[in-house]
Amino acid sequence: MKFQNKPKKRFGQNFLQDENILNKIVKEINPQLDDAIIEIGPGYGSLTRKLLSATENLTAVEIDNELVKDLKEKFPRLNLINEDFLKTDLSTLNSQENKLRIVGNIPYNITSPIIFKLIENNKLIKDAVFMVQLEVAKRMTADMGTKDYGILAVVLDYFTATVLCFRISPNVFYPKPKVHSALIHLYFKDLMITDDRKKLFIKIVKAAFGKRRKILKNSLSNSIFNKVDFTGSGIDLSLRAENLSVQDFEILTDFVLSKTGHSRLPTE
Repeated sequence: MKFQNKPKKRFGQNFLQDENILNKIVKEINPQLDDAIIEIGPGYGSLTRKLLSATENLTAVEIDNELVKDLKEKFPRLNLINEDFLKTDLSTLNSQENKLRIVGNIPYNITSPIIFKLIENNKLIKDAVFMVQLEVAKRMTADMGTKDYGILAVVLDYFTATVLCFRISPNVFYPKPKVHSALIHLYFKDLMITDDRKKLFIKIVKAAFGKRRKILKNSLSNSIFNKVDFTGSGIDLSLRAENLSVQDFEILTDFVLSKTGHSRLPTE
């Protein structure tokens, strides 16, 4: 495949150019005719072309003006949004019949912000299929007590079922990145929780891992929760965050809510 425009480093552009890998990705997505699919960063449309042949409701979000022009010429019927995905209002794209399915070869430098945006909008989303840096994929799927277990693993385990589908060599991209990649599939859970509880859970996880080598008592006392006495929470405060399960973080969330109430939650 020939590329008309030079990939831009500021957008983290690495274009996938291997048909076999593209077909494996499409197979994992398994697009259906009535799916509401959002593709992040379609680039030159390699994946877009395959998705358009399988579904009638595809929206592509592309930040690069030059690529948008090229995409409009290639795919006249594509619903194309020319903006930064992190600024896209997903509620305007939500289908009343079907939750959103988010896919794409996302810029590796903004993987975490994209994931937290999806979690913020978790009630609108069915699933997400992403190419991410392999090291990030390992952190996303890490088990409790391992060196990769951290904020991403805990938060994703709470909001999704996360599957590392397969690894991807740098050789299938242009330009070739210096890192290996992986395909990740996030299946969003139907959680019946308030926005306050969702935000509080994430804040507690971030605070607990804020001082990773410190015990939980010290990490929390050096965070926005410094005025909360966690004695009696039911969690051993001499442990490190990496030794806590998702259920433990839920217990801490319930404890803070019981102490502060929804109207006086700690803020940054």
